[in-house]
Amino acid sequence: MHSVLSPCASVEMVPPLIINEALKKGVNLLAVTDHNASANIQAIQKAAQGTGITILPGMELQTKEDIHSICLFDTLDQVNHLQSIVDKQLPNMQNNIDFFGEQFVVDETGDFIRREERLLITSTNLSLNETWQIVSDLQGILIPAHVDRKAFGLLPVLGFVPKDIPLEALEISHQITPEKAKMRYPELNNYPLIASGDAHQLESISGATYFKMQTPSIAEIKLAFKEIDKRSLRID
Repeated sequence: MHSVLSPCASVEMVPPLIINEALKKGVNLLAVTDHNASANIQAIQKAAQGTGITILPGMELQTKEDIHSICLFDTLDQVNHLQSIVDKQLPNMQNNIDFFGEQFVVDETGDFIRREERLLITSTNLSLNETWQIVSDLQGILIPAHVDRKAFGLLPVLGFVPKDIPLEALEISHQITPEKAKMRYPELNNYPLIASGDAHQLESISGATYFKMQTPSIAEIKLAFKEIDKRSLRID
């Protein structure tokens, strides 16, 4: 769960191949969280139709503190609303293809639709607190991403988990176990933890976090975080 078609993803990361890889690995819940972008979500949802895989719309938003945050929703309308805000908070910079790579928007077969000319791999002008409030108002959930990672991770960047933001969970990178993460950062013991593939290549797609819940929805994920009525999660 987390990140599929980011701007620097390999050219193999097209909807049909993503869905085929998820099916091979037994993954039935994927979150599409491109970097400050949402244009490819619908194509992946269409590619997943009839497969039994649920695609949660989302975004990996980079705050002005240089913190990556996973923003997850139930509907395209919700993430499109977030996108309209992000578009106004991104610097007006052109993407340098030679340096950052292509930023393609594709259809459900992987065919080219258009090129995103604006640079997406940069910080927005939204703070983490502002981002949490926007996502919360949209009935979504915000989870700081790979909080242990030096680059764009909450703990190395800020040095602490802010107490004034009621975060419901944190994501650790796939490079560390929950046990080691909690030993290194004891405050992680106060939060549910998830782990994700943060996939930029097909082989990185993984079912690292297992949810036990009634339906694949934001409301059920929140209940699983709190382990309410036999909902639960675990990291493998």
